[in-house]
Amino acid sequence: MKEQAIIIGIAGGSASGKTSIAQQLYDAFKGNHKVKILKQDDYYKDQSDLTYEERTQTNYDHPLAFDTDLLVDHLKKLKNKETIHKPTYDYTQHNRSHITETIEGRDVIILEGIFVLAEERIRELCDILVYVDTDSDIRFIRRLRRDTEERGRSVESVCNQYMNTVRPMHEQFIEPSKKYAHIIIPEGGSNRVAVDLLITKIKSIVD
Repeated sequence: MKEQAIIIGIAGGSASGKTSIAQQLYDAFKGNHKVKILKQDDYYKDQSDLTYEERTQTNYDHPLAFDTDLLVDHLKKLKNKETIHKPTYDYTQHNRSHITETIEGRDVIILEGIFVLAEERIRELCDILVYVDTDSDIRFIRRLRRDTEERGRSVESVCNQYMNTVRPMHEQFIEPSKKYAHIIIPEGGSNRVAVDLLITKIKSIVD
């Protein structure tokens, strides 16, 4: 029987430090194992049938904004080290792009996204579940900088989105999912001790 891939699920609020931790894990294993970071954001539903103005009104912080069926299908294939054709997301257009990425079988899959722990079907496919626990004020400042500098958003739009959807959805869906975590990392990627402990645990599985 073919050895299955290890899937590490990393969840937490928006701008909590998920990407930083995922990158540190990737760097730790890329020399000895085939490893790939998978972003849940790339699995936002295709909204090509909507106008740009309509797409800006979508609640992107609700589980229904994601094509979870496709993500689960891809995770099952990656678990068996099969090839997938992953969608990609264009934040400037609030829509899935026309570009797909071919991902071949890997030893370690690092899945990061706000609802990774909240979705039962995703949790069941993960070998290690991580929650990144960062204070809301820090997350907001990080999100404000990121969305204005990297995603072409205005300060007003970021603030409105945070108050209208990001914060209430975090409290309803994401914060409660912390109870499913095997490991909780305060303050994101700057918590080097916690990251090193996580790396050690993964090594005990894949080596």
